[in-house]
Amino acid sequence: MRQELVEEGPVRQVLTGWGGTAPTSANVVSPPAVEDLARLVASRPRRGVVARGLGRSYGDAAQNAGGLVTRLNRLDGIGPVDPVSGHVTCGSGVTLDRLIRTILPLGWFVPVTPGTRQVTLGGAIAADVHGKNHHRDGTISAHVVSLGLIDGLGDLQTLTPQDALFWALPGGMGLSGIVVDVTLRLLPVSSGHVVVDTRKTASLEETMEALEDADRTHRYSVAWVDCLSRGGRMGRGVVTAGEHAGPEGRTHRPGSDKQARRPVHDAMATVPRWAPGAPLTPLTVGLFNELYHRRAPLERRSVEPIGTFFHPLDAVQDWNRLYGSRGVVQHQCTVADAKAMRRVIEVFANRQAPTFLCVLKRFGAQGRAPLSFPQPGWTLAVDLPVGPETASVLDEADSVVLRAGGRVYLAKDSRVAPTAFAEMYPRLDDWRHLRDQLDPHHVFTSDLSRRLHL
Repeated sequence: MRQELVEEGPVRQVLTGWGGTAPTSANVVSPPAVEDLARLVASRPRRGVVARGLGRSYGDAAQNAGGLVTRLNRLDGIGPVDPVSGHVTCGSGVTLDRLIRTILPLGWFVPVTPGTRQVTLGGAIAADVHGKNHHRDGTISAHVVSLGLIDGLGDLQTLTPQDALFWALPGGMGLSGIVVDVTLRLLPVSSGHVVVDTRKTASLEETMEALEDADRTHRYSVAWVDCLSRGGRMGRGVVTAGEHAGPEGRTHRPGSDKQARRPVHDAMATVPRWAPGAPLTPLTVGLFNELYHRRAPLERRSVEPIGTFFHPLDAVQDWNRLYGSRGVVQHQCTVADAKAMRRVIEVFANRQAPTFLCVLKRFGAQGRAPLSFPQPGWTLAVDLPVGPETASVLDEADSVVLRAGGRVYLAKDSRVAPTAFAEMYPRLDDWRHLRDQLDPHHVFTSDLSRRLHL
């Protein structure tokens, strides 16, 4: 994906999400300071404004056709970490990658991280990101002490979780206000490594049972599942569960920058712009899944660097290009019970949808934010190359999710219908009520908000 230029004035650019679908053109600006951003919002730009981080939402959340898009890369300060409370205040444009590299040598880690660290802190709040530890630690909003935001009038506010309006921000995809700084409660760690238990499973039932077992004993758990195999092998997988390593796993001395960076590797390869799309067919993906499952150990305990365990795809820069010029869509859903999740996986297996990135996890308690995605139960994320059957496969999966009282994740979505979305999020009107107090003129607008009639 092209890195947008940083300019003083607006620059017309064509933007897409990480999936590379539905490009639209907008005026992109990078205000140098919070005051400049506040004046911009107060001017109530024609066709509104939306904030954009690194563009890692798969769909149209950080696009605004014909309007204004503001990048927050200059709001990138990282304050000192309080050694007792673990609180740190950062600008919303700070990436999780840079934050982790800064705090890890000091003995701290972010409390929640998604599958990539190439996201901004403001974007993480807007999507209310979850990680492999949701069953124990919830979403990132559960660890926010306070945040500063610019509301729809251009005024700067500071909100805490004790303020009702705070909960319009997590999961609100930037449509309630622009977060400019965040005070986050960090997690103390003793090393830059994770002790990982790996277990290979032969069926979906065994995979789910292994995940439930892992949740009782580990802070982090996730499973890769084979969504192409059918019959008794459907949903076979590889379950990995982890805990931060103790002092014996320490690979650096605090203050030793060279050693401290080793657990968080830079990208080791880059997919070039001219690379042809991978031939992702049921045959080729089926072969990959077979080889991956066969090579996995039946059971193993190992010690892995933090970057390898949490962010394996970050080792390949611009990996989304592998899906070709038509792009990639991700379908991430959550449903309450195991039977419903089995029916969702059956859709992908029966339709032979070519996906090798198929991730299954368990969620814990639901958070307070009306548009936060996680709810108790199961979540499945699959990546699919855009093709002639993609839309009908995902529509079929959506119907299963709807009947089960589930929902899809706005940070990954690029195509759900507005009627389906409203049914999936029964607290939508609660969010609108909070949003209207923060942004009475609906200055914050995006392609996503127009598509879903928000």
